[in-house]
Amino acid sequence: MLFVIYTLLKTCCMKKELFASILIVAMTLGTAWAVRGHFGHEQGAAWAGAIGALALILASRRKEWYKKMLVITLSSAFGWGITGMISYGIVVGYGRSDNLPNAFYGYLMLFVIGGLFGLLGGGMTGLSLESSRTNKVKWAALLSQMVIGGLIVYGFLINQLGWLMTPPRNENWAICLGAALSMFWYMRRNNFTSSFRVSIITGIGSGFGFAFGNFLQTVGTVYEIQFNMWNVMEYSIGFFGGMALAYSVFTSKWPDKIIVPEPWKNIVAFLVLFVFIPLVVFQQSLQFNNFVEKLSSLNDPEHVVSVSKISSIASLFVIISSALMSWINIKKSKFIFERKNVMLLFMLLFSSYIALGYIINGIFHENVQLNIHLYVLNLIIILFLLIKIKLPIPEISIKDLNSRKISFIVIAIILVIFFIALISTSIHDGIPGAHDRFTIP
Repeated sequence: MLFVIYTLLKTCCMKKELFASILIVAMTLGTAWAVRGHFGHEQGAAWAGAIGALALILASRRKEWYKKMLVITLSSAFGWGITGMISYGIVVGYGRSDNLPNAFYGYLMLFVIGGLFGLLGGGMTGLSLESSRTNKVKWAALLSQMVIGGLIVYGFLINQLGWLMTPPRNENWAICLGAALSMFWYMRRNNFTSSFRVSIITGIGSGFGFAFGNFLQTVGTVYEIQFNMWNVMEYSIGFFGGMALAYSVFTSKWPDKIIVPEPWKNIVAFLVLFVFIPLVVFQQSLQFNNFVEKLSSLNDPEHVVSVSKISSIASLFVIISSALMSWINIKKSKFIFERKNVMLLFMLLFSSYIALGYIINGIFHENVQLNIHLYVLNLIIILFLLIKIKLPIPEISIKDLNSRKISFIVIAIILVIFFIALISTSIHDGIPGAHDRFTIP
């Protein structure tokens, strides 16, 4: 897959420095989203989005972005985290159906859901980058409009029209759609053109990544590949979403006269990113009772209690130590951030997330799966690229959003989705986890 992407980018005459920087963000968000699969929900998605934003800032090498790294990271965490409310398990099952109408519907809806991930994640990240002294984002107004828009669209599509995507699961995709539409309206009214471009392109990349990832999972299941294929699907969402995010950001125009956040804003952002979100992850997935329930199949109650205590304490230690080291780094910088500060926070946030992935997968009581070890390999490659590659941002050509090209790309992706649905249904007569949205005669 990487070879295909490399060939496509090289064909477009893309500089190797730009390609490497895009690859950094793609691998980072792909790995973080794969880890997110072990925790799920809004808090897991927010943590992954935060890691992706730090990688974006590092790969850009723009000093002005270092100064507001915490605000950018918080915005990204919020944007990617919102979509964690969407239920998509049954939609994945539709894509695994053995008949074309249901499989195509499943893959197409995954494109929509993945698109919402990218629209909000990319859009909120872009707005934090584009907010400047001359055109400042009014966050309170924006968020209020997104909440109202989400409720209106949900009420209209779900309660009035009854357009259900995932019955009997929640239909929160409609809330995210309304929030995204409100965000677009805000961007267009206030001339945040680069943010709008980033949102659209990132949405397309994430949507394709979700649909294609489910296809890979289906193929892996059919041919009994001994690997966590669900995690492959999650990596695919993050990888293609991160690739689209990085490409759109690095080829868009951004203001030079930024607003340097006040210390209290950095403190609030730090508390949310390094304390609140990790503690919610702990409360939802890493408490003593969570591990006891997870290990309930073991026949040794004493061993279960012992391992659960160790795992829970180790998780809390990872979260607290990461927060303390990050705070010491921030305090020493006196809120004047340089590349070394961003790099340290990136390593702490990323490595602690991977460490928690090891713990929840049973490092204290059994051998963990291969995909967990690959997270570490990805991190090593990412750090190597960050150290070796220097991206000359000023030399990159700036591009506008071409609506005709975007329409062509979306239509082409829908056609590709149709063909992967056709291939998917032709290689099996029914596999575990498959669901039908419609009854086919």
